Amino acid sequence: MRIAYFTETFLPKIDGIVITLMQLFDHLQAEGHESMLFAPSGSIEHYAATPISRHRSMKTPFYPELRIATPVARVEKKVLAFKPDLIHLVNPTSLGIAGLRVALKHSIPVVASYQTDVSGFARRWKMGVVSEPVFQFYKFIHNRADINLVPSNFTRKQLVSKGFKRLTVWPGGVDLERFSPKKRMAKWRKKLTGGEEDKVLALFVSRLSREKRVDLLLPIARDIPGLRLAIVGDGPDRKRLERVFKDTPTVFTGYLRGENLAQAYAAGDLFVFTGAEETYGNVVVEAMASGLPVIAPNSGGVVDLVDNGKTGLQYPSESPERLFKAVKKLAGDPALLKQMGKAGYKKAQTQSWQNSFDTLFAQYEKALKLPRRAPRDMVDFHLPRIRRPRK
Repeated sequence: MRIAYFTETFLPKIDGIVITLMQLFDHLQAEGHESMLFAPSGSIEHYAATPISRHRSMKTPFYPELRIATPVARVEKKVLAFKPDLIHLVNPTSLGIAGLRVALKHSIPVVASYQTDVSGFARRWKMGVVSEPVFQFYKFIHNRADINLVPSNFTRKQLVSKGFKRLTVWPGGVDLERFSPKKRMAKWRKKLTGGEEDKVLALFVSRLSREKRVDLLLPIARDIPGLRLAIVGDGPDRKRLERVFKDTPTVFTGYLRGENLAQAYAAGDLFVFTGAEETYGNVVVEAMASGLPVIAPNSGGVVDLVDNGKTGLQYPSESPERLFKAVKKLAGDPALLKQMGKAGYKKAQTQSWQNSFDTLFAQYEKALKLPRRAPRDMVDFHLPRIRRPRK
């Protein structure tokens, strides 16, 4: 199969979308499929056997690590020269619109995947006035695709309520060889606990930005006796967070990858997550595969992963008090920690990348068998007018 991908983000930036694409391109190479990626400028030239066509982009003022390419990028000639069987738009926002135009104009089957709750982030960034228009924007794009993929049942239900059509769950995956309880190493245990290996170690892994709500972990680090906290990751909020957590038993590691990341997970006793608008939760399933019970909010795609009372605990997403109580409960019950960790590990074994890509290719095959639609243009598109809230 020949597949042209359009993404709004790729290496050197790292996030859940990029991790998924890296795993996918490795899989495509191993299975003998041919692929081409269209990405914003600043990306690398190749990944695995996938060449990357890079297009002029600019940094976004509210998200400096994210570059946005123009939706009128000249991609048509390269797409047609590649002769794809199918076009896959990954979280289409800007450059993805250019890919959608080509797909519609030349009747190429098009699959789109909804990976990020930008509307939810807008509310979290106190930009709620644009939340509904953002949903309408994405609905316009996705409802022109043949098939729309979402990472979780939670997200599917959310989008159905907003009028999105042709939705199918395509869950993410986890590298079960890399993430495992067997990766537990004394040196990482010592490093992440600040040398107090006998203490309970709570682990948090994520990009460090405001919408991840890392501040909710402060009372946990400050007020639960005998608990140590390790924050793994980097991002625009790291310096501020290091000041906030300065006088607590907290270790910041910066960004980790590969075996270092796997060993950091395995060094923990429990995993705490605070992001409330995740569509899947790669770090959550990585923690489960590493044998850790997970404490996570009862919102977003993580609810598909964390079985409350079995593989971990869910807390009301806007209740720091319930989060604190959940962590304190697990930290004080070694037997329950072990029991939930084992249950989470067992569930993670069903979340392999192979299973994920089997689901994806079943949807690709379905898209190829659908009746070809007549060439169409992107017409009659007007963003909803943003109204100021009444005082």
